[in-house]
Amino acid sequence: MQALLPPNKPYIRVAPTRLPVQCAYRSDSLNFHNSVGSSRSDWQSSCAILASKVVSSKHQHSEKPGSSDNHVAAVNGHKTSVDLDLVPIEKLSPSSDDKPASPPPKALTITDLSPAPMHGAQLRVAYQGVPGAYSEAAAGKAYPNCEAIPCDQFEVAFQAVELWIADRAVLPIENSLGGSIHRNYDLLLRHRLHIVGEVQLPVHHCLLALPGVRKDYLTRVISHPQALAQCELTLTKLGLNVAREAVDDTAGAAEFIAANNLRDTAAIASARAADLYGLNILADGIQDDSSNVTRFVMLAREPIIPRTDRPFKTSIVFAHDKGTSVLFKVLSAFAFRNISLTKIESRPHRNRPIRLVSDSNEGTAKHFEYLFYVDFDASMAEVRAQNALAEVQEFTSFLRVLGSYPMDMTPWCPSRGD
Repeated sequence: MQALLPPNKPYIRVAPTRLPVQCAYRSDSLNFHNSVGSSRSDWQSSCAILASKVVSSKHQHSEKPGSSDNHVAAVNGHKTSVDLDLVPIEKLSPSSDDKPASPPPKALTITDLSPAPMHGAQLRVAYQGVPGAYSEAAAGKAYPNCEAIPCDQFEVAFQAVELWIADRAVLPIENSLGGSIHRNYDLLLRHRLHIVGEVQLPVHHCLLALPGVRKDYLTRVISHPQALAQCELTLTKLGLNVAREAVDDTAGAAEFIAANNLRDTAAIASARAADLYGLNILADGIQDDSSNVTRFVMLAREPIIPRTDRPFKTSIVFAHDKGTSVLFKVLSAFAFRNISLTKIESRPHRNRPIRLVSDSNEGTAKHFEYLFYVDFDASMAEVRAQNALAEVQEFTSFLRVLGSYPMDMTPWCPSRGD
């Protein structure tokens, strides 16, 4: 039986030696021999045929021998290009002339029809950074025992999931001290991935340097911009009047120091990064606030089915044509239904950054146009959430649900050393 692949979504296996993933852009489409049709109905039809346990006797008698060679399966009028080779029930029964037949095949379940790696294979999770990064720790917390795939950029992590190199991506979205990671908000809109979960990770920063290096020797400190901002006050209290330089990620800063034997430079990273790259911890817990925590979102190619048996959060993005005066009406749609908003973030509208407004006194006023990202505490399975979005759609020119997913309900504790 031919393996079924979701339409227009090539499944790619990559050897571990090709990691980390590097930035690559790909616009060509992949075509597979004898693959499922291009529409969602073809995929659903194929699943329905596979789940069938019996073959209609009427169909068996009307079909001539050899006619199955050119047979095209169809359900509800939707044809597929997959030859399913269904076996009639009679052939599974023992006869006097044949040996006892083997047991009939096990009936397919929804798990069998789910995308890989739900058949027991190890889940592949993309994250931005190198081993030892906080994003790697978040991937391990979200998906224990997963195969973590490092990516050199946030954009690459999105592409890794879209191209089936990875099954999930775990990316930071906001920090309690540094605020929102705007790059990932923009990428959420650019790509068609879905938020399927969230995880909150306490962040414990350390000041790392090569063995034998003292704080007096340092002339600069390097780390991710967020980490530098989260430790600014503590670095001053330590008497480190040194230059601060931003790099791509915290663990990458530790790796850079070790690889280049930089004895005048320290990195802000995790204790695990110190172990991985042979650095000493000059100062432990240097974040300005012990309650420093980063929220990560888990991304997948397909959304999950919303439920009401546990707390859910929904993330949306919308835009409107009439300026910020409409924003009150949009937010009122949630307030009237007692739906709590947990976050609202505005980003400039890239395709239409300026809005012109006529003003008889001053001429023409120019205002920025914005996209608004909103998180609210409700599941899309709830009628009140559906009604709220139906009302929001009346006031907006663009509305998209980024995901409806379970909230991270793990007990909170301040960040501590490993």
